[in-house]
Amino acid sequence: MTARSKGLKTIDLTLIGMFVALMAIGANITTIFPFMVVGGVPITLQTFFCILAGALLGSRLGAIAMSVYVVVGLVGAPVFAQFKGGFATVISPTFGFLLSFILVAYFTGLIIEKNGSKVSYVTATLSGTAINYAVGTNLMFLAYQMWADAPEGFTYSLVWAWMMVPLPKDVILAVCAGLLAMRINIARKKTMSHRTKHAC
Repeated sequence: MTARSKGLKTIDLTLIGMFVALMAIGANITTIFPFMVVGGVPITLQTFFCILAGALLGSRLGAIAMSVYVVVGLVGAPVFAQFKGGFATVISPTFGFLLSFILVAYFTGLIIEKNGSKVSYVTATLSGTAINYAVGTNLMFLAYQMWADAPEGFTYSLVWAWMMVPLPKDVILAVCAGLLAMRINIARKKTMSHRTKHAC
């Protein structure tokens, strides 16, 4: 029986819990800097930690970690931006960004698993950022169109204009996440290789 078929190991559960905690911390950076809210969208570090989860944990564990984070928030824990939580979050215009985190972590990890080069790491993290923006922004537009109270003069272009504010920050952090994850993974492989040689 393989390790995968046995389910999650203790170290897996620990890493998942760690990234759930990091997501909660990153979500609430606006409590320190309340001006970091544009068009109702808090500027957070969630995307950075989400991408890092996929890059370090891989597609499977990264997606699981983000799924756990979303579920923990939906059952009522105040882990979402501005210490929000609860099932009512589903009707929030920004809920699409939360859903996108699962896809972001999965595809970021998947790209790196297929090719572990430096270019692959940066490509993966930038692709994750693109998925986050595409899914979150389009679902936010639909929410404002269908049930949320849209601001005066609301248009599709306006939604994307809002997202241009945090974009430079997210692109820079995505590149940093890719390079950081690459260094950590290389160091981890060297450590495991060193332990294996000594165990022989």
